[in-house]
Parts: sequence; structure tokens; C-alpha cells
Amino acid sequence: MNEFKEQIAIVTGAASGIGSALAHKLLKEGAIVALLDINGAALKTEFKSYAAKAKLFPIDITKQVLVNKAIEAIVAEFGKVDILINCAGITGATNVFSHDVSSEDLHKVFELNFMSSFYITKAVLPHMMKLRYGRILHLASVAGKEGNAGMLAYSASKAAVIGMTKVQGKEYAETGITVNALAPAVIRTALVDAMPLNQVKYMIDKIPMKRCGTLEEAVNLSMYIVSKENSFTTGFTFDLTGGRATY
Repeated sequence: MNEFKEQIAIVTGAASGIGSALAHKLLKEGAIVALLDINGAALKTEFKSYAAKAKLFPIDITKQVLVNKAIEAIVAEFGKVDILINCAGITGATNVFSHDVSSEDLHKVFELNFMSSFYITKAVLPHMMKLRYGRILHLASVAGKEGNAGMLAYSASKAAVIGMTKVQGKEYAETGITVNALAPAVIRTALVDAMPLNQVKYMIDKIPMKRCGTLEEAVNLSMYIVSKENSFTTGFTFDLTGGRATY
């Protein structure tokens, strides 16, 4: 316990799913966590027991101005950022062939899945560079590696996240900052529960273990990625696919 004591962490998409699970774990391990999510009511409900250790930012993180203000407020209060975990994401329309994908849906998915991660990372990196330490984790997906049929917007946005991870890992490799991604297959969350059953079956059928991953499994691997112990891996996309992607 208290592995992350006195560290300042930022988690996006913290109101539900993997983001919420990771935020809870960091708080229990002693970190002070800034929680960013557009769903302010859910943030209050999820983290009311942590009092001052949980800093709530109910904002639309696709708006760069709001992101910059939030990061400025965090640094003004705590003087640093040690950890950034970009978890916010949506699938957009699924079970849709590419010729039927709407431009509006594609833009919406990219704004949250890719652009918000870019905005927040851009704002945080200068502060980590001053500290000469940082751990950044982008939540990607196996869909970004392989492409899921019927999920063009989601797959393409997560491929962009993986590309960003590779670039940033190289750019900041000598600064004490690591930048990595996590590529899950199907993790049982509300996001997955809202998808069409045939889309979920399609994805599970591709997993050699023939099951969804659990939130606990996602949290365990993520905690290593953002820990001090992960000091010689950067620009890498960690697999969490039950054997689907072994490369």
C-alpha cells in the first residue's frame, strides 16, 4: 500500500469503467488524483469518500481551453504532475460498414479518443519535463492494432493513439518520462455492455481465452506501467487481450 504516496495523478474518463477503477486504485495507494470527466454527478458519487485527495474536474476534455485551465489549476495547487492516464473514450456507432459511417460520428469519436488525449498530454508534458520525471499511459485498444470490422471510427482513433504513443515515447526518452499505451481486447465495462451483442460476440470469439478481461486485470497491469519500477519501457503498447495479439 501507499506505493504512490505524495504523487499527483490525473485520470480522464474517471467517472466510469477502467478510468474509475484506476482512479480508485491510485487513491487507495496514496496518490492525490485529479479526476476529469464530463459527468460531474457520477464523479461526485464515485469519489465522495476520498475528500481532499480526489480533485474533481467535471469538464468537456475535447475543449482545449478547458483542459489547459484544469492543468494550470492542478499545477498551481500541487506544483507538479507525476502521472497522467488518458482513459476517456467512446466507441461511436458500431456494427456499421465503412461506407455507412457518418462524418459526424467519426469526428466525435476522434475528438474524445484521440484529440483529448493529445490536448492533455501537451499541457502536462512541460511540467513533467521540469520535474524530469513522469509516467503517461494512453488507453488504446487491440482494435487499434488489428481493426474491428464494423468499428471504423473506434479502430482508427485507437490506431492514432498507438501512433502518438510511439512518437512521444521516442521524443521524451531522455527526460525521465515514459509514455506507453495499453491495448485491451474486451474488458467488461458499461461501454461494452452498451454495444450490440453480435459485435461483442465477434470480439470475444477472436480471444483464445474466450472471455472478457476484468477491470482488476486492467488495473494491475496499468499500475505497473505508471509505477517508478517501469523505468526502461517507453513508446510501447502493452497487450491485454487473452492471447489475441501476441506481437
